[in-house]
Amino acid sequence: MDIKKLINDMTLEEKACLCSGHDMWHTKAIERLGISAILVSDGPHGLRKQPEGSDTFGINVSIPATCFPPACTTASSWDPDLLRQIGAAIGEECLQEQVSVLLGPGVNIKRNPLCGRNFEYYSEDPFLSGELAAAFIVGVQAQGIGTSLKHFAANNQETRRMTIDAIVDERALREIYLPGFEKAVKQAHPWTVMSAYNRLNGIYCSEQERLLTSILRAEWGFDGVLLTDWGACNDRTAGLAAGQDLEMPGGLDSNDQSIVAAVKSGLLAESVLDCSVERLLTLIARAQDNLRSDYHYNADEHHALARMAATQSAVLLKNDENILPLATSAKLAVIGNLAKKSRYQGSGSSLINPTRLEHALDVLGERSLNIAYADGYDRLSDNVDEQLLADACQVASSAKVVVVFVGLTELAESEGFDREHMRLPANQNILIERLAGVHENLIVVLLGGSPVEMPWIGSVKALLNMYLPGQAGGSAVVDLLFGNVNPCGKLAETYPLRYTDTASARNFPGGPLTVEYRESIYIGYRYFDTARQDVLFPFGHGLSYTSVTYDRMVLSAHTLTDKDTLQVSVIVTNSGSRAGAEIVQVYVRAVASTVFKPEKELKAFQKVLLQPGESTAIELTLDRQAFASYDVDTAAWLVESGEYEIIAGASSRDLRLKETVTIQSADCVPNRLEALADYYQLVTNKGEITDVAFAALYGQPLPTSPRDAQRDARSNEAALDHLPYGCVFYEDVVFLFCLQQASTMTNMASGAALHGIVCLLTSRCWSYGMRNETARKPYTANSTLGDIKGTLIGRILYLIIINLAMKANTDGDLERQLATRKMLQRMMPEYPLRSIAISSGGMLTYGMMEGIVMMANRKFFRGVQKMLGSLPKRDRHLLSPR
Repeated sequence: MDIKKLINDMTLEEKACLCSGHDMWHTKAIERLGISAILVSDGPHGLRKQPEGSDTFGINVSIPATCFPPACTTASSWDPDLLRQIGAAIGEECLQEQVSVLLGPGVNIKRNPLCGRNFEYYSEDPFLSGELAAAFIVGVQAQGIGTSLKHFAANNQETRRMTIDAIVDERALREIYLPGFEKAVKQAHPWTVMSAYNRLNGIYCSEQERLLTSILRAEWGFDGVLLTDWGACNDRTAGLAAGQDLEMPGGLDSNDQSIVAAVKSGLLAESVLDCSVERLLTLIARAQDNLRSDYHYNADEHHALARMAATQSAVLLKNDENILPLATSAKLAVIGNLAKKSRYQGSGSSLINPTRLEHALDVLGERSLNIAYADGYDRLSDNVDEQLLADACQVASSAKVVVVFVGLTELAESEGFDREHMRLPANQNILIERLAGVHENLIVVLLGGSPVEMPWIGSVKALLNMYLPGQAGGSAVVDLLFGNVNPCGKLAETYPLRYTDTASARNFPGGPLTVEYRESIYIGYRYFDTARQDVLFPFGHGLSYTSVTYDRMVLSAHTLTDKDTLQVSVIVTNSGSRAGAEIVQVYVRAVASTVFKPEKELKAFQKVLLQPGESTAIELTLDRQAFASYDVDTAAWLVESGEYEIIAGASSRDLRLKETVTIQSADCVPNRLEALADYYQLVTNKGEITDVAFAALYGQPLPTSPRDAQRDARSNEAALDHLPYGCVFYEDVVFLFCLQQASTMTNMASGAALHGIVCLLTSRCWSYGMRNETARKPYTANSTLGDIKGTLIGRILYLIIINLAMKANTDGDLERQLATRKMLQRMMPEYPLRSIAISSGGMLTYGMMEGIVMMANRKFFRGVQKMLGSLPKRDRHLLSPR
């Protein structure tokens, strides 16, 4: 493909249209020039390819594919080679299905344990996240399949994720939220990067030139395609000028037309458009060169890899009296519905249709083990069922060992909403307490994508954390329980004692306008260790069925300059009787620092397999970056002169060896103790950061306080709850009639237009609008469906969209349908109107959306006129007499 010639031959309109998708999953083809479309598909822990003609919302059935353990699980392996193997396997499945770009991995930081999408992300630590993401990308792209590193950047919550403004100080951005992306870009060179939905310090990520061009392209050298998250586009011309190449999904031509108009008016230089077109054509050419129609992957091998990944990633958190591994002759009581029907992956856009699926109870039965089983709880409810508890206790009382399976169900955590608390369902906590009362040999198997509080931890002898183990989780957990495999994973995140102990708890999820990252760099163990806060299980913690001693640390030098690299050698020995892997973690601590810093930070790690009695030397390298902090005033990474401790350990709290180096640096590090005293005093203030301190760190006046905004929003909602709804019944009848009519139309918004006309003719529109005013006016394209729900047209649109989404929700069993329903009910009200138009597949045009905004702002006749004039051509016959 001669890309330069193609660009010269393209019309302005063809260039513009190439910069948006054709539909949900394809780029546009330009047949006149021989430019083919390419197919992209969701991941990232398996291929989620939807059949042709699937639902507009992208929530329904996908083709069978291997469901590997998601990132929350594989991160606990601390094994880049395992991530590379998984990436290669998924790449092979993409080859078979003619998918050119896999939409993953996600490398966002786990800022808060309640983020509903944490199961898709690796860690609270950017160094570990970046290493694992880079390895995964290398594996996928070695097969000739592109990846999409996401979500760039500071996309750390699901609540109002499409409009929230993340207020992040520059140092936290550079040290916590960007390094994972930077490492993956520089080491693995992903074909694409996906920008995030949210705003970052006032500007949407999809149109932030500093983020997309100055940092990603100029500083890091990224030369691939930047695409939006689905429906994220706010201002297409501004996005293109900022470096945003591709808008997804497709279906509307309004933004293509706006690009053409911007070029013709001189608002956008055609050379800027040409740069994006060149990058897109390069991606298309690369993808086309790697398409293979005759490739078929080995499903059995991939299932075996999924099983190995689950066993290598499981974390043995507790094992008193070495109760594990179990003897095969032991009489077991297996309690908990999650043993019979495993929770093996997250919910939302990453949902995989597995090629096969194992459940622990089935595998135990197949191995002819001596077991008895009881449900113990209803997984679809928090309510306590006394009969289920009694049955479980009876089964447990006659067993030698009790293994209880508990965890978070699909109703508790999902894309689209954040968790409401950090507890297990109440009926599961009570079950463990009751079982502990009748049996002393109690083992807990934990399933779920995020940390939970464990009030019962002192009553159980062992705790095996499987996270979300993928489709082969059933055999994996049985292998681990009976010692066929030695569990050697370690936590990639901290498990707090209580949710309120976390540094970000005071400022999560914020909203409705902003969320303040007041804790700055103090995320996860960086906060807990610095504040000397007790935790349930520390970052990096994990036991095994063997023991490893740390014998000696040797440094290549004890005095160095800030330009030197330091070689660290750690000698470890397997002092147990079983083969096992150890993950050696190296942390760096500044003994005395002018700038505020965490107590210590992970700067290197290596996983090594050791036979019984075997010793080996782990060789690790620390470069300048391992000692540097980002200085906002000079926009540079500075190394402060002084002493640094090099610490090797088995976790952030289990520190085995320590040596000291002295660094001589020419860098001048400013002292900001007086202005930022709160950040130097975490031991005493426990992360309580004042407005003054955060404003000083942020470097400019803070936006509207999220706490005040939340209070105002709650007041508005309470006021609406007490308004009289005198004529609602009549209008509901009208609505149902119009909804029925809309079901015969080819798009959902036609029903809304018809409803608007009927309401105007019956003089109901004005009265309803008067009764449902909200505070955030005037409404705009960035107002959410929930914002305008108090108006008549907003209520109509909300009910139509929810109805259509629910009709599309037919995939899976009852639990999955309920989980998807909850996701939609929580997510859809937070969708901005512009995103609804983009994601509608052409059913709701921008013009119709503008009409809806007019009507919401009580410009009813103009709004209806705009809506009717903007109907898709295929529905204009609805306005003519039949």
